[in-house]
Amino acid sequence: MKTEKQTLVAGISGLVILLILVIAGIIILKDKTEIGQLTQNNLNLNTNLVERDSLVNEMANTFDEIEQNLTFVRNKRDEMISIPSEGGKSRQETLVADVKLMNEMLAESSKKMEELDKKLKASGIEIKSFKNKIAQLNERILEHENSMAQLREELEKRDNQIEEKEIHIAQLQTDIASREDSIETKSQMIVEKSQTIFEKDNEINKAWFVAGTQSQLIANGVLEKEGGFLGIAKSKNINDDLNENNFTLLDIRSANHFPINTRKAKLLSKHPENSYRLVEENNMVAYLEIENPKEFWKITKYAIVETK
Repeated sequence: MKTEKQTLVAGISGLVILLILVIAGIIILKDKTEIGQLTQNNLNLNTNLVERDSLVNEMANTFDEIEQNLTFVRNKRDEMISIPSEGGKSRQETLVADVKLMNEMLAESSKKMEELDKKLKASGIEIKSFKNKIAQLNERILEHENSMAQLREELEKRDNQIEEKEIHIAQLQTDIASREDSIETKSQMIVEKSQTIFEKDNEINKAWFVAGTQSQLIANGVLEKEGGFLGIAKSKNINDDLNENNFTLLDIRSANHFPINTRKAKLLSKHPENSYRLVEENNMVAYLEIENPKEFWKITKYAIVETK
């Protein structure tokens, strides 16, 4: 009886121990599961923190780049607005290149903002300050794009004005060239007319003088044997038989004295008496002096003096 009782107690004790061991195993297994879950959660949290830090750094760097781009665009735009509209072709090409560069920088900034916004939404990370910053930068980019549109319009207006000025200048240059050609032509005409006038004036002011004895004058064909002389008293008409080589050619504008140096002299050609005089010196007719050239030469351009 005692042995059965001991056996029963021993069995119950074994069951209790077994139950305790089972319960302990369950508790230990549960703890391990929770620890594993906590460990996984910790790993996930660390991963999220790393991703968050990476995203934050990327966004901060991108914000700086965009800020620099926008500052450059603003300064360059202000510079372009302040410069005068006049400029050569090289300056105009520089303006076009600057506008293209600014447009590219704004497009690049806008693209980066879109990418950041997508990454922020995809990450599931809620960073209000970054969202606000993105909104502010988007607004600034839009303002710059509007300003660039106005700037392009202003530059196009300047281009049109410059083109109009270039056309006007080209027209002026054409007019000037045409006027220069006209002036050159007129100058040439003036030179030619002046030369013609000069030649005609010289021709008009030509006169011929001869002095000699009667026999000399007859021998030279100035006087006829009968005592007359050819071509005399015919107003401004030269007899074809009169040989001008036997005369001294002179310019009536400057020739006022004709040396004679003879004992007696007589002016045979027809000239108004009050237009000249025969000047005597030392009982000799020294020279013929023309006192009024205009009157003296108006009848004939040939002065013939017979000497003795």
